[in-house]
Amino acid sequence: MKNKGIIIFLLVLAAVIVTVMVSDFLSERPDRSHPNPYAFDINAYKTTDPELIQYRETKNFRIGFAEPAAIHIHNQKIYVAGDRLLKIIQLSGNLVSEFPLPEKPVALEVFGERIYVAGEHKIRVYDEAGSQTAEWQELDEKSRITALAAIEDIIFVADAGNRKVFRYSKEGELLGGFDGKADADAMHGFIIPSPCFDMDINDEGELWVVNPGLHALENYTYDGNLRSHWENTSMKPEGFSGCCNPGYFVFLPDGRFVTSEKGLVRIKIYKRSGEFECIVAAPEKFADGGKAPDIAVDDQNNIYALDFDQKLIRVFEPKNKTGENKTE
Repeated sequence: MKNKGIIIFLLVLAAVIVTVMVSDFLSERPDRSHPNPYAFDINAYKTTDPELIQYRETKNFRIGFAEPAAIHIHNQKIYVAGDRLLKIIQLSGNLVSEFPLPEKPVALEVFGERIYVAGEHKIRVYDEAGSQTAEWQELDEKSRITALAAIEDIIFVADAGNRKVFRYSKEGELLGGFDGKADADAMHGFIIPSPCFDMDINDEGELWVVNPGLHALENYTYDGNLRSHWENTSMKPEGFSGCCNPGYFVFLPDGRFVTSEKGLVRIKIYKRSGEFECIVAAPEKFADGGKAPDIAVDDQNNIYALDFDQKLIRVFEPKNKTGENKTE
């Protein structure tokens, strides 16, 4: 009888242990687990105060690319690259012309009569008819070109792989480069966790470069000396969040910054001083966790977003064309 009682006790104990283990297993399943009290809720930042949104989307058009890559506006025409093709489009969306490219493009710049198209390691130059007029020496295998910017006789090349900005003559001669380390007080250099490394030149000829790991925009002399910068890390509308933002930026004709972000995707405008001004397009407009759209502007302050997730160009116009905010 004593042995029988021990056996019954052990069986009951084993049943209790199995029940507890099964209960724990089920409670740890994603669909059964308790909510994490420390989890960060990004949804709280997806809704935007309508008062901050000073632009409206007026039209959009598909461009026929499986992999759109870059957009630029020059002389009232849209230049857009993707797949192995470059298309020239009217601002209305009508195709003007197109021509093939020998490799997938990653960046695009148009200056004067020259169209500069970059693959990951090489830059080629074309004319409006699509004829290749030059092919520059290939960069090293570590390189990953992400942006081009041009002024007069200088072409700047942002290389996320080497974390540097290179300076070339318009004929393709390498003139120098810099990695963002200006002096002993600025030893961070360019921090590039992912290939989000953009740059542009404003109406005063100033070269600005994104330092994405610091959520900063930095102004450099052409020789690479840091002149000024501004940064803003925040999930709030006025700041940048994530590992590396802004993904892209461009200047309005009056020198204000237009930025786009990935993750919590949105497009914004900042004054010349770096002070937040308004929202162009809120996160509700884009895919959750989507890519930062490449952006371009025309001379009427309209903003053209190359939406990589929806594979179309989206046009945003100021709500109040006559009462736009001006620079400070």
